[in-house]
Amino acid sequence: MPPVTWPDRFGTAFAKTRVLVTGGAGFIGSHLVSALIDLDAEVIVLDDLSQGRWQNIDSPRQRTGKQLQMVRGSILDLRLLQQLVAGCRWVFHLAALASVPQSVQQPEHYNQVNTTGTLHVLEAARHAGVERVMFAASAAIYGDNDQIPKIETMPPEPMSPYAATKAAGENLARAYAACYSTDTVCLRYFNIFGPRQNPHSAYAAVIAAFMEALSNAKRPVIYGDGGQSRDFTHVDNAVYANLLAARQPNHLGGMALNIACGHRVTVLELATTMAEMAGRSDLIARHEPQRPADVRHSQADLSAAQSAIGYEPILDFRQGLDILLQEHRASREDTCQ
Repeated sequence: MPPVTWPDRFGTAFAKTRVLVTGGAGFIGSHLVSALIDLDAEVIVLDDLSQGRWQNIDSPRQRTGKQLQMVRGSILDLRLLQQLVAGCRWVFHLAALASVPQSVQQPEHYNQVNTTGTLHVLEAARHAGVERVMFAASAAIYGDNDQIPKIETMPPEPMSPYAATKAAGENLARAYAACYSTDTVCLRYFNIFGPRQNPHSAYAAVIAAFMEALSNAKRPVIYGDGGQSRDFTHVDNAVYANLLAARQPNHLGGMALNIACGHRVTVLELATTMAEMAGRSDLIARHEPQRPADVRHSQADLSAAQSAIGYEPILDFRQGLDILLQEHRASREDTCQ
């Protein structure tokens, strides 16, 4: 399946428009930056490089030659944020610490970066007269509620400090939209996967970790019995949602919107499928104890996102996984040459 061509979907809607992307050197952020550059936007990237890498956005910069400003810094630096956001129409706020297990070990650090950092982004945006802030929220705030699929009107039940910081960020975004002229929207991502996701961290997302294991002829590791299910979503769907939300003419008022595919796959099914697609069905997953604060099931209802911003997934789970495997093989072949 050919990659998504953003100008075909959005035309000149972002051309010559100044935007700030926090966390733009990270996994999702770098894909969003690539799309914005393809759309001829003037992009400022702020990243402290604690998780992101400038190499993630070097390729689109070299390919297009479009305006791109990359700044190393923290969202805790309010003065820097105020300087960078001046003249921006939109802010895409993706900077965050994102590991559930790590947040259990470092709750104060997560609260400082994710909660206070989001407050700083919103403050800088409202003083600069930004039109809208797109906040990277998370399905983790639903907790382990048995209701499937997850609907945005469900009460938050965070089971980890990470999830609690995302719930706090949503509340701040909603309050700012109610009190000030800068609009906000909270995009609740469900298990995003794709190229540039770090497979080497001890807290790596499951698809990236499985990919790394299979590539090195190792058995994937499943924490728990593998019956836990997730709404795995290719990163292009997250990018698409951000772009749709930015150009939505109606007031969004800090509303939360599920961003996913609307279907769930068990982790055991995922391991089997990836091994088959990689031609390594012999690499059967091994099991280790379940990790703390791990949610059992997750699947999104997409009705609100479709109604509010016109979102529907542009890649389903299998298509996204196939694209990821193709890109991974091409990358390994380039490395070996």
